[in-house]
Amino acid sequence: MSVLVAGGGPSGLAAAIELGRRGIEVVVAEPRTTLDPLRPRAKTTNIRTMEHLRRWGLADRLRATSPLPVRHAQDVVFCTGLLGEEITRFREAFGLTVDRREEYAEAGQQVPQPVVEQVLRDAVAELPTVRLLLGTRVTEILDGPDEVRATLSGPDGTREVTAEYLLGADGAAGVSRAAIGARYEGSSGALPNLSITFRAPALEREPLCATGVHYWVVGAAVGGLLGRLDLDGTWWAIAQGVDDPGADAAALVRTLLGADVAVDVLATDPWSARMLLADRYRGQRVFLVGDAAHLNPPWGGHGFNTCVGDAVNIGWKLAAVLQGWAPPALLDSYEPERRPVAQRTIAAAAGQEAFLAPSFATAEPGELARLLRVKNSEFHSLGLVLGYDYRDSPVVVPEDVPPPEPALETYTPSAHPGARLPHAWLPGGRSLYDVLGDGFTLLRLSPDATGGIPDAAVPLHEVAVEGLRERYGADFVLVRPDQHVAWRGDEIPGDLLDRVVGVHCARSSLEIP
Repeated sequence: MSVLVAGGGPSGLAAAIELGRRGIEVVVAEPRTTLDPLRPRAKTTNIRTMEHLRRWGLADRLRATSPLPVRHAQDVVFCTGLLGEEITRFREAFGLTVDRREEYAEAGQQVPQPVVEQVLRDAVAELPTVRLLLGTRVTEILDGPDEVRATLSGPDGTREVTAEYLLGADGAAGVSRAAIGARYEGSSGALPNLSITFRAPALEREPLCATGVHYWVVGAAVGGLLGRLDLDGTWWAIAQGVDDPGADAAALVRTLLGADVAVDVLATDPWSARMLLADRYRGQRVFLVGDAAHLNPPWGGHGFNTCVGDAVNIGWKLAAVLQGWAPPALLDSYEPERRPVAQRTIAAAAGQEAFLAPSFATAEPGELARLLRVKNSEFHSLGLVLGYDYRDSPVVVPEDVPPPEPALETYTPSAHPGARLPHAWLPGGRSLYDVLGDGFTLLRLSPDATGGIPDAAVPLHEVAVEGLRERYGADFVLVRPDQHVAWRGDEIPGDLLDRVVGVHCARSSLEIP
């Protein structure tokens, strides 16, 4: 087989889709046969991930499947209790907007992770070159210079398979990290947490403090947050600072609600936030993807989305190498591009560990709204979500002018090499992203621009676009398959495509005897 993916969670499925859409043979081994709707894990699918889903033709499908429409709520509300009083709110959190914005092609979406995974599983099933083996686990990996050998354990017993490459998307407890000699570095959060899924009929009858997508409860005996899983009465909660896994979950929920009402607990999960980053992302033919490479706290909703970003990055590059239009050296750009993104994301989420609900419990009521402004970057982080770049990548052509430094909260569109191509809506309402090709795309932004890229060995699509020359800062912009800028300029270098697919890079470790 061409690619074996160890793990069929969001990152493994996303990688399979990225590869499968390009005709690459993929086998995904996933231990879980069913998805647990009562343990939602991630709930935020951010703008950038929704843009990838749009590129795969899945954005509308996910929104139609989501049990919580964006129009229902867009704000994070801080309150004394869900049935208490509102303290303050953060509007349009997590990119939840109902009207079209120039900055992005898709708004964020609140949707439980099992729903996302089912949409991705269904999409994988539609790809003729991808096989999803449920109930099957990769238990051993032998990485080599020419192939990867792996042991699969499943319903029919144990067998050994070989693949040209393996993507380790098997999470924190998988075997792929050890197979390449990598280890996590980092720390864990100071406060333990207890996740609770529940139903409380009173919440469908009594007036809530406000309509929100998330509610943070502060000033109570137990602080935490909660929100709807659907519009049919199922809720989730996280009680922060609870170090007893056997604690009375119903009582904890009643404290967060601020009322003595009937609570039906459906599931509980104790956990602690972890800020961990693998010291390396690849071996010879094994690459770590998603949680196998990094773990970060859920504050801000970045973890699952960072995993999908990894999958997209390595996915198109592996396809390019396997299809023969890029050398193996292209794969050496995966770690220097994605590891800094994870490092920055972990740091941003970890910064909120000091500002969890219990830290505000003793604040004066009149001061709470002001003190809570420190939470803004948790809910408004477009600079992190859209502003990350690959400026130091070996397959991005740098400019003489230093690129702008990224911010955390605010996003300033920039078409410098390495950045996500700034989005634009074209006349007639079409997204610029919708006219990009599956391979590289050369945007011709000036009617006076001359020249081109003749007889390209790389899949190349050329698009002439009017009215964006000033915004993108050059006559030409070369866009990668992942919608990041590879190069921009007014005169096209003769060796441009060689530079952006790694021909001029140092020899890959796969080629070293």
